[in-house]
Amino acid sequence: MSPSTQPQLPTRGVAEMLDSLVAGDGTGAHPHVRSGALSTGAEAMRNLADAVHFLCLLHGRHPGVIDNAARKAVDPASRQWMNEAADAFVVERAFLSKIASAVGPVPSTQGQAQCEAAVAAQRKAIDMLAESDRHGCAVGAAIALTLDWRTIRVLLDISAQRLDIAPPTCTLPDLRDTARLAGTVADGNPAVERAMVFGAQQLITQHSGLWDLMSVRAASRVHP
Repeated sequence: MSPSTQPQLPTRGVAEMLDSLVAGDGTGAHPHVRSGALSTGAEAMRNLADAVHFLCLLHGRHPGVIDNAARKAVDPASRQWMNEAADAFVVERAFLSKIASAVGPVPSTQGQAQCEAAVAAQRKAIDMLAESDRHGCAVGAAIALTLDWRTIRVLLDISAQRLDIAPPTCTLPDLRDTARLAGTVADGNPAVERAMVFGAQQLITQHSGLWDLMSVRAASRVHP
């Protein structure tokens, strides 16, 4: 069969690409999270406390990724999703701060100042994504955050249960609405799809970098 007559395989929709990206490279796929270091063993609570404090540095301030991205939303579908996501993340941010207050100080670890500087740089990189003028980039980052936060929320719930804190209901937009938004924003435009995937990839890269840092810090506390 000649190339001109070969059947064209269907391309994946942007929603599926974003979902696959988060599933393959997001928090749930990171070796530090998968190892059980945050959920089992004698050091789990210290590791969780460390993660919570650094998550606060990354996502605990307002405005955040979704708030900044919302300012770029012009069409009604995007604005509705962004408003819903932003309102939900107010609750998530308060929950994160509550756990950080209850869990106590950051576990003593070598290189604390350098670690905080590294996460501050990650925060700046994320802010730049959410404020990007490239159509699709900011919404891609916001979508990736809501998708990856589902796994992060599991870790926060574990922390809350150990601290006798009742976790609030997570009201971030559901997967169906999020997939619909991705398709609506992209609207079959390859350039917009690429921008959305880029924004999502960069957000997930920053999360992966955070978990890399948490893994190194956990190891240094065990083997100083």
